[in-house]
Amino acid sequence: MEARHRTHAHGPDGRWARIRHQVAHLVAPHSHASADKLDGALESSVRGMRALWISLFVLGVTAAAQAVVVVLSGSVALLGDAVHNAADAMTALPLGIAFVLGRRAATRGFTYGYGRAEDLAGIAIVLTITASAAFAAYTAVDRLLHPRDVAYLPAVAIASVIGFLGNEWVARYRIRVGRRIGSAALVADGLHARTDGFTSLAVLLGAGGAALGWRFADPLVGLAITAAILLVLRDAAREVFRRVMDAVDPALVDAAEHALLGVAGVQAVGELRMRWIGHALRAEVAVTVDPRLPLREAHRIAVDAEHALLHAVPRLVAALVHTDPAPQPGAADAPRDQSVRPL
Repeated sequence: MEARHRTHAHGPDGRWARIRHQVAHLVAPHSHASADKLDGALESSVRGMRALWISLFVLGVTAAAQAVVVVLSGSVALLGDAVHNAADAMTALPLGIAFVLGRRAATRGFTYGYGRAEDLAGIAIVLTITASAAFAAYTAVDRLLHPRDVAYLPAVAIASVIGFLGNEWVARYRIRVGRRIGSAALVADGLHARTDGFTSLAVLLGAGGAALGWRFADPLVGLAITAAILLVLRDAAREVFRRVMDAVDPALVDAAEHALLGVAGVQAVGELRMRWIGHALRAEVAVTVDPRLPLREAHRIAVDAEHALLHAVPRLVAALVHTDPAPQPGAADAPRDQSVRPL
């Protein structure tokens, strides 16, 4: 059975390798070390929290302005839009909790930390988008079956435009920050804000149809917007599902393999696994080295491979590298000594 060496070996050779590693870092420190990556992950959580608070404020102001117009006009469509905006603002709560939990240190019970809380928040957001689509469909069908007159149509139109602009700004901001820090949940939350912006446009078109005397304009447009919400829901659900199932971009795997093959002493790349934990990546890989190398040299290659990965793969915070000895030619075909020795 072939031996497999971990990055951190034990025994006298392992101690000398660790001392050598520490001295090397003192002489030539690396800016892409794991500690720096972890600091970047914490900074990402801070940026994510900032995005949540800013978007919560913008959507709160938007929903409050629309609520005032709802009281004056009695518009059911605008009421639904205001409810959507309030619900979208409230999705900041599970994400905020996830970001706070993700900043907690790992424990013996949660050895990988609490980054997975973001995936749970993403599931909650997908469920919220689903509820919003169901509510939009119900409201549209109800208005189609029971048409109602709307007062203060200009005010309703202005409120719908405010709702669209507020939601679209929040959507762009959340999606941009979410992709920058690698948070699928924040991206899904941004897509949710975009669906509410579409709902606001439906209110505007419905108000225009009502002004022209067509009472069925608003519910019909509402049904069309429900279909658009379902399309966005599909994209958000796919993003969250991929993250929950530990899917990564194949380009990241290609970049990791390319970086490993460029490390001196690495003959081949074996099993390579990568997974997201929150908005940080972790990797496990086995590389093949010369079987005649001493343990210290194999350890050095593993350390170099780890550094290459941390430098080449964005948002990678840790990599566990194993070194496997390459099979010797003809070793499998060598004859075995089957002689019986006397006791």
